[in-house]
Amino acid sequence: QVQLVESGGGLVQAGGSLRLSCAASGRTFSSYAMGWFRRIPGKEREFVATISASSGTTSYADAVKGRFTISRDNAKNTVYLQMNSLKPEDTAVYYCAAKKGVLGSYDYTRYDYWGQGTQVTISS
Repeated sequence: QVQLVESGGGLVQAGGSLRLSCAASGRTFSSYAMGWFRRIPGKEREFVATISASSGTTSYADAVKGRFTISRDNAKNTVYLQMNSLKPEDTAVYYCAAKKGVLGSYDYTRYDYWGQGTQVTISS
């Protein structure tokens, strides 16, 4: 069992930055690939970024590529999402998720554990 707790959301102006954190419980964090997803009300959950268990492989949605950076610190059982050059269309609830195995996935149904989400609101 893995429990995930996100933090770092908030309200910022367009062009600003936020860093989301996701703290995981358990001793096996380093054996999970991690992902960030987001949900806008009335829309499907959307892939944002993923990182492999060893941090060697990262992938990003086209909408955030070049602006967001996913990273992890296995010693701290934490995954991060650094978000720069934020746009109003980035407004959403952001969720972190853990997937058993080395590599992450774009498909949210492949993930085994989810956090409760953190709201990110970008004003224009």
